[in-house]
Amino acid sequence: MTVIGGGNAPVGTRPATLAQKLVARAAGVDAVTPGSIVMCKVDLAMAHDSSGPRRVAPLLRELGATVWDPARFVVVTDHYVPAADAEAETIVQFTRDWARQSGISNLIDSQGICHVVLPERGHVLPGRFIVGGDSHSPTGGAFGAYMFGIGATEMAGVLATGEIWLRVPQTIRIEWHGELGAGVCAKDIMLHLCATLGMAGGRYEAVEFTGDTIAALSMQERMTLTNMCAELGAQTGLIAPDATTLAWLADAGVDPATLAAIDPLQWRSDDEAPVLAAHRFDASALSPQVAAPHSPANSAPVAHTAGQPIDIAYLGACTGAKLDDLRMAARVLRGRKVAPGISLRVAPASVRDQQQAEREGTLGVLLDAGAQLLPNACNACAGYGLSRFPENSRAIASTARNFAGRMGDAGSAVWLASPMTVAATAVTGQITDPRQFLA
Repeated sequence: MTVIGGGNAPVGTRPATLAQKLVARAAGVDAVTPGSIVMCKVDLAMAHDSSGPRRVAPLLRELGATVWDPARFVVVTDHYVPAADAEAETIVQFTRDWARQSGISNLIDSQGICHVVLPERGHVLPGRFIVGGDSHSPTGGAFGAYMFGIGATEMAGVLATGEIWLRVPQTIRIEWHGELGAGVCAKDIMLHLCATLGMAGGRYEAVEFTGDTIAALSMQERMTLTNMCAELGAQTGLIAPDATTLAWLADAGVDPATLAAIDPLQWRSDDEAPVLAAHRFDASALSPQVAAPHSPANSAPVAHTAGQPIDIAYLGACTGAKLDDLRMAARVLRGRKVAPGISLRVAPASVRDQQQAEREGTLGVLLDAGAQLLPNACNACAGYGLSRFPENSRAIASTARNFAGRMGDAGSAVWLASPMTVAATAVTGQITDPRQFLA
């Protein structure tokens, strides 16, 4: 059995968790103690069109400061694109203009959701300390980087100085062992954790996923886990890097010399490192999960909500429309059609993922089933654009959150589920266990 996070501390040093090792490196010290305050140097900062220039530019102007290192700031347009109105167009154009005027070469414009395109372009590497202007920034922890979300005021400080203070977190270890069954994926793991541990179960600490179940997951499935640590109330989510990580980064075009310099064994928790809490789960016992309105914590096995009628099935967001997610949905939809009266909306998480899905035939399966293709952007998940859910609509979505009014009218109701469960529901018109289509 392979257990991620099982390194050994050098002789004469204190055993440390992966989180402590990452923070210590950023702080420029040999070791850190949970609860202490340290000043960390930032390797990379990321913001999008909603959280970035329009909010930090006035603060920097007031400080009389400029971006400390334009090469270390990545700006992504994903919330307000394509612009749905004049206000959105103004925001997007300001983002582009400010990035150009500030010397920001890493502007990723209308190419997909920030949490997907950032690692897709090789910006997230093991050992790095990264801040993001979005609550789902822990996505980067899937690569063994310490990445977390910050607000505009903190981001302005980072951009002015290249540093940020941090309270050294404790680690909550979540172990998964065994093989996931058919129709079950990382999204089901996270929905189950939201119900089991609660929305504050992460205690604003570092959550580290370990176990042979995790080791068997693809990188995009791991990204779903760390992304939704935000729903657990954690500061970040972490998975120790391994051969899967390095192979994915190589495919993403990361320089071979850069990859050769990364020692995955350096970035893993020592065996005897103390943790705040440890939870162990059996993957083989997990069934597809569905979260009822209006919280991810309202999750339960699909049997509890099966039969609920819906009129919108939404495959989108950084937790539900990556290439792997589209492939999972296609497994269910192949040779089938969306039920009459049901709107199946698909918003691939990035242009690159959509292009690959088209080349291999995955996208064709979705379109043949009757899917409507939406732009590569946040769309309804963040409550932007023209795809918001109308009043009295009933939707099932592969997104991370289903708070009242987040994805549309406050009178809409949203259930959360995996891409496979969303696809199965689109076929029947009511919440459906996807396993019946995967036999």
